[in-house]
Amino acid sequence: MNIETYDPNAKAEVSMTEAAVAHVRKQLSKNPDMRGIRLAVKKSGCSGFKYDVEFVDDEKSEDDAIQVADDVTLYVAADARAYVRGTVIDFTKEGLNSTITFNNPNAKDLCGCGESFSV
Repeated sequence: MNIETYDPNAKAEVSMTEAAVAHVRKQLSKNPDMRGIRLAVKKSGCSGFKYDVEFVDDEKSEDDAIQVADDVTLYVAADARAYVRGTVIDFTKEGLNSTITFNNPNAKDLCGCGESFSV
């Protein structure tokens, strides 16, 4: 049995698949003022929390900056670190539908529609 010590200041250690990086790179190329994407978490939905992803032109000083590719930076909000630590962001496309998915080892429960999670 392991006991993990909670450290709210520990790095987020979030990663992205090649498909997700390619998708973000394509979106960033449409707007050269944007520097990367920011991952945050908001209280919302039927399970408690919701991922909040936005394209950003500047990082916040408390964000974790993760260089996922030479030209793509992922910024993780400081208050989201504990909720998203170890998450792998993926991008899938089936026919005309495309989806960004979050494979989060901290998520204990997901709502039926996939919009929210609990830890």
